[in-house]
Amino acid sequence: MMNLALQLVAGVASLWLADKFVPGVEITGGIQFLFIIGAILGLINFFIKPPLKTITLPLRILTLGLFGFVINMAIVWTADILFPELIISGLVPLFWTTVIFTALNFILVK
Repeated sequence: MMNLALQLVAGVASLWLADKFVPGVEITGGIQFLFIIGAILGLINFFIKPPLKTITLPLRILTLGLFGFVINMAIVWTADILFPELIISGLVPLFWTTVIFTALNFILVK
């Protein structure tokens, strides 16, 4: 249960940091959408990422774990597609948002 709470906190914090520091990332609609999108991001990371990691194990072995970053990027991109309030304009802002998301997950959850 603590792991789920940390995933939710990491999702919200990573979106807030990306909104503040990454040009090209914007959350419209206020703080309530920040918490909603961050919570959904944390839930996707908690429930969907472990099966994805299992399915893509051969690719992660081949790429020495770098495919895990691609999985995280797909998770952030999915949140961008699902919520029109989250605007990530381009691949570079998506990359840096994913870097923040991955780093916070690494720090908080591990």
